[in-house]
Amino acid sequence: MSRKSILAGLVASFLLAPGAFAAEATHYPLTLKNCGIDVTFDHAPQRTVTIGQSATEVLYSLGLSDRVVGTSVWFNEVLPEFRDVNDKVERLADNDPSFESVVQKRPDLVAIQFVWHVGPEGIVATRDQFHDLSIPTYTMPADCIAKDNTVGVDGTRSELFNTESLYQGIRELAEIFDIPERGDRLVADLKAREQAAIARAAAFRSKDISAVFWFSSADMDIDPYVAGRKGAPAYMMDKLGIRNVVESDEEWPVVGWETIARANPDIIVIARMNRRRFPADDHEKKLEFLRTDPVASQMEAVKHNRIIVMDAHAMDATIRTIGGIETLAEGLEAFDPAK
Repeated sequence: MSRKSILAGLVASFLLAPGAFAAEATHYPLTLKNCGIDVTFDHAPQRTVTIGQSATEVLYSLGLSDRVVGTSVWFNEVLPEFRDVNDKVERLADNDPSFESVVQKRPDLVAIQFVWHVGPEGIVATRDQFHDLSIPTYTMPADCIAKDNTVGVDGTRSELFNTESLYQGIRELAEIFDIPERGDRLVADLKAREQAAIARAAAFRSKDISAVFWFSSADMDIDPYVAGRKGAPAYMMDKLGIRNVVESDEEWPVVGWETIARANPDIIVIARMNRRRFPADDHEKKLEFLRTDPVASQMEAVKHNRIIVMDAHAMDATIRTIGGIETLAEGLEAFDPAK
């Protein structure tokens, strides 16, 4: 069965289910428990500032671009289908915005992707700083559910990431904006795509295939940031039957190339991004390193060019993670590492 047939069947089965999209309107004031904090909304927000590309693209996907007055923290260009609407929204910063620049937009909601931007020790601000100004905040649950953001550079997960936390964020934002039906439709579409990708890779589950995900490196000649065993890449691997050669619970631990080479993964997945905070943000430099470094170049995945280039933002717990699962499934089909 083709991918399109699988996807069509999954969507159809959901649409025909009793009560599909029969969501109730939001009743205000609305109080939600969000990442351990009670947040109350007296009305649907009219002016939202996003700190994190994931929050931005979720709002765009919900048809709320007209409610977004400022964005920040971008890894890659906006999804192609939102290019026109995004051009009309002010970009406060490519990376970290200042607290003042956010407040100056007079938001009645600040939507956040990462706790380390806005949290107990947020580099932009704490949530209390916004709340003291009567500005509600909402943090995407994917960055706080079963995750301790005080341990490790990017936090440490106590449980394997699950896309249900992503779907929770979509539904709650839809509830905040009083558009629950749109939230249900978006979740149904993403779930159908996810299941189709899993079905596509089913033939590989019985084979012992291993992988490593390389996000970036602070410099080309030092140890890389790779995916731990409980983040979004680990979820992708788990769903497609791939073994992660990295065993750390940190979101993005630093692991030496000698250790990775000894594990000799069948597949290497490298992040592609527009961000240029580190030299290794450039995926072309990653490829050059893998092919020329005396240690990395000896891995079977490099020798046989079993390297998958993936959207960096898909490697975080974001709406693009579904696209990452699709990319990984396509990569398995392109070259069967177990042959």
